[in-house]
Amino acid sequence: MKTNIVIKSETDRIHEECGVFGMYSPSGMQVSHDIYDGLVALQHRGQESAGISVSDTSGPRGNLLTRKGMGLVSEVFGSEEIQALKGNIGVGHVRYSTTGGSTPENAQPIAMNYIKGSLALVHNGNIVNADEIKQTQMFRGQAHFTTSDSEVLAYEIISERVKSASIEDAVLKVAGKIKGGFACIIMSPRKLVGFRDPYGIKPLILGRKNDAYILASESAALQSVGGEIIRDIRPGEIIVITADGICSMDQLYGGEQAHCIFEYIYFARSDSVIDGIEVHDARFRAGQALARTSAAEADLVAGVPDSGLIAAEGYAYESGIPFALVFHKNSYIGRSFIKPTDSERENAVHMKLSILKSMVKGKRIVLIDDSIVRGTTMRQIIGILRRAGAKEVHVRISSPPFLYPCYYGTDVPNSRQLIASEHSTEEIRRNIGADSLEYLRIGDFTSMTGDLPLCTACFNGRYPV
Repeated sequence: MKTNIVIKSETDRIHEECGVFGMYSPSGMQVSHDIYDGLVALQHRGQESAGISVSDTSGPRGNLLTRKGMGLVSEVFGSEEIQALKGNIGVGHVRYSTTGGSTPENAQPIAMNYIKGSLALVHNGNIVNADEIKQTQMFRGQAHFTTSDSEVLAYEIISERVKSASIEDAVLKVAGKIKGGFACIIMSPRKLVGFRDPYGIKPLILGRKNDAYILASESAALQSVGGEIIRDIRPGEIIVITADGICSMDQLYGGEQAHCIFEYIYFARSDSVIDGIEVHDARFRAGQALARTSAAEADLVAGVPDSGLIAAEGYAYESGIPFALVFHKNSYIGRSFIKPTDSERENAVHMKLSILKSMVKGKRIVLIDDSIVRGTTMRQIIGILRRAGAKEVHVRISSPPFLYPCYYGTDVPNSRQLIASEHSTEEIRRNIGADSLEYLRIGDFTSMTGDLPLCTACFNGRYPV
């Protein structure tokens, strides 16, 4: 017997801003189909809008072809639209907005023609000094009605490009000015340029398919198009891909790294490898660490789909308590991007779960999830578990409590909206109705990612930038 629950989940989740994908085939292979497939593989990073820009490197310098719009990749692009995007170099983007509204105007790529040619930019992350750069643009008489930091970045690169010998020289100048967490890919008429913030907060990886080079947010996107991993783009690196091959510029790296821990906790696909760490294994090890430090007497371990499942398996493996799939997630769920306001979005978005009552009735359950933001979702899940007959529900979270906002392109709200910043663990436990509540400790991140330097600012307030 199944008991159904409707959960308002999207407003109680942490979101990544977007995913980026770029491809260049010197032999002239059409890239739009592979970019489409790569964006589908990155769809989890953003569902509000999608876009692709392509060009033919043998054609005139202003021959950009761009299509973008609101919705999932499959909704923005049909077979005819992809077929019409003819070119051997291109970039693609999926977006979840953290700066700039969720509107068609803010969909990417940002594609522009200018005096020296054309440019299309896709960007993941936040430029924390974007307002300062925009004020400088206005002082120079280059005021624009920019609505996002991505647009500010694109205009600044064009401004430097008209004064520079090459697109990479312009990117080097601009990348030295901006601050934040970012990964960008730029298509110029003859080159594909990727660059990553000096701390490596946002991921970017290099791959290859036949003669074509690929840049993407995650390795899963490379694999989805039949490509192979070459390496991660290094923190602060600018990589330039031309018909002659690849060259690299490392001038911006300052010697310190701070990779976003939430890529391993939640953002990235579990089959991705980011900065040499397999995401699936990191999540499994987080569950093991929780079992060692936060044991509970229970009959089974369950994970909240999908983000809590792997950590739950790790907890079960380490504790010896059986793992069970007690939830079924309905994959056909309405999305929130079509609603223009936060209140409408909150009312419209639901996550539908089915709970197998026979699995939980009379059982003591360890329930694993990746985070508690406002507590709404967890409270509802625990409530339905109890109504289905669960005897006890012990909640274990595979991240520390969220205490501080993120400024680098992750949609962590301000501290007033984070339940852990206003309440103790015991108060949260009572609020969500759990029998016990424990979090992963910051010190246990080494169990997940070894000695990889991490950005943990949303947990401890220590911002690298």
